[in-house]
Amino acid sequence: MRLFIDGDAFPNLLKPIILKAIERLSLETYVVANKKINIGKSKNISYIIVSAGADEADNHIVDMLKEEDLVITADIPLADRVISKNAHAIDHRGELYSVDNIKQYLAMRNLMQSIRDSGEMTRGPSAFGQKDAHLFANQLNAFFIKYQNSH
Repeated sequence: MRLFIDGDAFPNLLKPIILKAIERLSLETYVVANKKINIGKSKNISYIIVSAGADEADNHIVDMLKEEDLVITADIPLADRVISKNAHAIDHRGELYSVDNIKQYLAMRNLMQSIRDSGEMTRGPSAFGQKDAHLFANQLNAFFIKYQNSH
């Protein structure tokens, strides 16, 4: 398994958590973004800068992705593409996307987008905080334990 991090909008609070996991598991990791993102120094991390554009980083991740890889992203359409390739996706707040829930998340995202597109003001997600980082760390740890036990 390899790890891909959708670097655009990756929360700073998660950087030490993910770096510790990468080092502990010697996890081959790719940080993909359209600007320089620094998770930390590690021989296991490759930084890939793609050209600016709406889905450039997403497309690069999906092109490199293999079955069983893990992607960290808050981008629901990307998570849907990841799941469709039999890979895994976790969002910044600790949600593990799966074949059982991704279409529901995608439908809700699309509904909210159409409401915003019609001019309606909607509240965005709450500010990312320590509680979210804790939920992410717990989900990541549970994912790795489950993955190691099944392989």
